[in-house]
Amino acid sequence: MKSYQHIFFDLDHTLWDFDKNAEETLSELYFNYQLENLGLNSCDIFIETYTKNNHQLWADYHLGKITKEALRETRFKKTFLDLGLDESIIPSQFEDDYVNICPTKSNLFPHTHETLTYLQQKYKLHLISNGFKESTEYKVKNTNLTPYFQNVIISEVLGINKPDKAIFQYAIDKAKASTQQSLMIGDSIEADVRGALNFGMDAIYFNPNFAEIPEDVSWHINHLEELTRIL
Repeated sequence: MKSYQHIFFDLDHTLWDFDKNAEETLSELYFNYQLENLGLNSCDIFIETYTKNNHQLWADYHLGKITKEALRETRFKKTFLDLGLDESIIPSQFEDDYVNICPTKSNLFPHTHETLTYLQQKYKLHLISNGFKESTEYKVKNTNLTPYFQNVIISEVLGINKPDKAIFQYAIDKAKASTQQSLMIGDSIEADVRGALNFGMDAIYFNPNFAEIPEDVSWHINHLEELTRIL
C-alpha cells in the first residue's frame, strides 16, 4: 500500500446519509401536503419512485448532461407524473420545501466521526462534493464535520463536476498534494472512483448497499470503519 498523505472524501452517500435524510424529509412532506388525498396512497412507493428518479438525474448532472435548475425542476415533477398525478395538481412549493428541509437532517453513516477522528491523526483530509454550495456548506456545519477537513471543494462553486479531471487537479493543487500522495473515497463509481482513477489518483469505492463491483474497481469497502483497519 502506498504511503498516502492526503485523503479526499465525497460527502453525499459517503459520509452524509443522503437516502436516509431524504426519506425522513419526504415522509414529513408526504403528510404535510396530505398527498394521500391526491391519490398517492403509499408513502413508501412515493419515496421509492422519487429515489429512482433523483439518482438518475444526479448521474446525468455528474456527467454535465443537465443543469442544477433542470435537476431541481424535473425530479419531483417526474415523480408525481410517474405516479399518475395530473400536472395541474402537482404541489408547486414541494421542491422548495424539500430543498429547505433536507439539508437540516443530520444522519451520517455509522462510525463517520470515529473514522474521521482516526484518519485525521495520520492524514490531511479534504472534501470534494458535487453538491450545491448552500446545502453542502450547511450539511458539513450541521453535522460537525467542519473540523476534520482542511479544504471543502464544491463543484457548483468551481463550475466543474466530478468526474472531470479539472476538479481533481484543483483539489490537489489546493491541498499542495500530488496524485501519488492522494486517495479518493466515494460512493459513485463514475464520479468518484473512475474520476479519480482516470486522473491518476487511487480510489476506494464506498459500497454500503453491497452493489455488484465492476471489474475495473479493485478496492472497495462496505463500512466506513473498515478504513481504520486498512489505512
